[in-house]
Amino acid sequence: MVSSEQKETLIKLANYRMPYGKYADRLLVEIPESYLIWFSHNGFPEGELGLYLEMMLEIKINGLEYLLRPLRRR
Repeated sequence: MVSSEQKETLIKLANYRMPYGKYADRLLVEIPESYLIWFSHNGFPEGELGLYLEMMLEIKINGLEYLLRPLRRR
């Protein structure tokens, strides 16, 4: 069973935008897996962004991006 905190985290992840860099203002789910792998080798940023980038890499590696589509705000 998924807790309400986990649900909120997934909703936020589905709608989180990259705040800077080459993919600024793009949803994390739209960022190429290769860029996320680069972060995994060079270090994820600290804080919430780093956590969400790491989570997104796991989602992409496992082909689960489709699970986030229903959670996106229009």
